[in-house]
Amino acid sequence: MQPLVAPAAALAPEELIRTARHAVLAGIGEEGQRRLNAARVTVVGAGGLGSPALLALAAAGIGSLTVIDDDVVELTNLQRQLAHRVEDIGTPKTASAARAITALAPQTVVTAVPERLDTANAARLLAGADVVVDTSDSFATRRDVAAATEALGLPLVWGAVQEWHAQATVFWSDPPVGEPVVLADLFPPGTEGEPPSCAQVGVLGALCVQVGGMLAGEVIKLVTGAGEPLLGRLAMIDALTSRQHEIAIRPASTTSTAVHA
Repeated sequence: MQPLVAPAAALAPEELIRTARHAVLAGIGEEGQRRLNAARVTVVGAGGLGSPALLALAAAGIGSLTVIDDDVVELTNLQRQLAHRVEDIGTPKTASAARAITALAPQTVVTAVPERLDTANAARLLAGADVVVDTSDSFATRRDVAAATEALGLPLVWGAVQEWHAQATVFWSDPPVGEPVVLADLFPPGTEGEPPSCAQVGVLGALCVQVGGMLAGEVIKLVTGAGEPLLGRLAMIDALTSRQHEIAIRPASTTSTAVHA
């Protein structure tokens, strides 16, 4: 997959002074970088997809990141090791992610919220954001995030892993009137399967890194206006064959049921 934004060939003299920068984006200009520095992004979930997305956003220069996750770091496989450290075992993911982000990009303001998002607090937790990224693995959470972002009029970037070989991601902005578009649960009860093999964990880890970066890329396009976000489309990425195809999502105003992949 080609990078969404090509890196600069070399750092300008003034950029060399900014030693905290780990990534320089070409093509967005000073105004685009200013928008990134002023952007407020909330990420729901600091696990497999959330960690690489958070690190990519911090490296790009996002000024404010809010991380919402009430789980603790387990480090049971490669997916959990993308941004967290061994000494963080048993600590909240939000605290671990905040430490990793601060080490990568000290200029980014990180707010850790170790709280489970639900219907009662969704609007409160997401208010004030410019863009919301949902990487949660709970269908109930995804539904509540979608409803809250639609009510608040916020752009939403959505992602979830399906088993060990594919990724389903839908992005939309300017939510339509009516029921929020929410994908069917990718992990219905009884379909989790056996523990993954080492090879499957490797594929899953690589997929999380790839798609986490893709989620961050969509946020950057929404914030800077550089390029056209994948609004209202479902991107299916097969990690085993490295193929990608997109499926159009029906507007929420035309259906009151979940859209199935």
